[in-house]
Amino acid sequence: MNPQANLIFIISLLLGTTITISSNHWIMAWTGLEINTLSILPLISKSHHPRAIEAATKYFLTQSAASALVLFSSMTNAWHTGQWDITQLTHPTSSLILTSAVAMKLGLVPFHFWFPEVLQGSPLTTGLLLSTIMKLPPIALLYMTSHSLNPTLLTTLAILSTALGGWMGLNQTQIRKVLAFSSISHLGWMTIIIVYNPKLTLLNFYLYAMMTATIFLTLNTIKVLNLSTLMTAWTKIPSLNAMLLLTLLSLAGLPPLTGFLPKWLIIQELTKQDMAPAATLISLLSLLSLFFYLRLAYCTTITLPPHTTNHMKQWRTNKSTSIMIAILTTMSVMLLPISPIILTIV
Repeated sequence: MNPQANLIFIISLLLGTTITISSNHWIMAWTGLEINTLSILPLISKSHHPRAIEAATKYFLTQSAASALVLFSSMTNAWHTGQWDITQLTHPTSSLILTSAVAMKLGLVPFHFWFPEVLQGSPLTTGLLLSTIMKLPPIALLYMTSHSLNPTLLTTLAILSTALGGWMGLNQTQIRKVLAFSSISHLGWMTIIIVYNPKLTLLNFYLYAMMTATIFLTLNTIKVLNLSTLMTAWTKIPSLNAMLLLTLLSLAGLPPLTGFLPKWLIIQELTKQDMAPAATLISLLSLLSLFFYLRLAYCTTITLPPHTTNHMKQWRTNKSTSIMIAILTTMSVMLLPISPIILTIV
């Protein structure tokens, strides 16, 4: 793709996100979501591969339906209450329609079917944008309307998302699909706490985006798309592979690493809200996703595969990893000790 065109699309993407998260009026928020959708479509389909075109078409149809539902929800609310302000969403039917629209935008169960397919058809850099920046505007809408949403519905969606995200990721061999199901599982954790403590949702999203960015950028550096090539990629940049192992374990939420912080705080908050059964259930369901993270981590660091592969051993590359990956990797692994500072900022 032409670099100038690429730059315009990325600037439009950032502009759409900024418009949505800074708007008070439903029409402006909807406009930002539309700009976002239209600017990511060329980035998904830039390889001109049939799978990329299919991914762009699926993405367009799903997001169009979700945007129409957002508009319908806001118009219904304005009809009944006379308010176009985002924070004044008080009508129960409007809240229900908005929850469905945002679930479709984010890829929550049962509206999750498009997300793994779209991520599989996209390049790794576009997959990074889809998994991080594109999730921010819908989460901002949830944040602004959290006081009027239905807690039971959100808890149900969250538990189903965590269950299906872990369950369907178990037998995947394509890394992008594994990361898509990982994203669905993490969105479950964000959704369950949005009504009770919206700031925890934002903290979880920021840390998830940071860890996912690290993984996508690392995979883009070592040029790996599936598990069989991941097994033989350790010879390229061994130190980066070792850090990829730690980042994957951090994304799984294991205790001494950064990813444990949001899970710990969410379980603590759910227990305070007398939702210990929901906290227990979502914790047990996250063990499913832990399994495929461990599988990825095993394939990342295995130096002698248990069976002969058809892939040749890779040459070690001399190119150094970017400073961005170094910073993100360090933060993805080592932020837990400074969690009191993070909590005072958030």
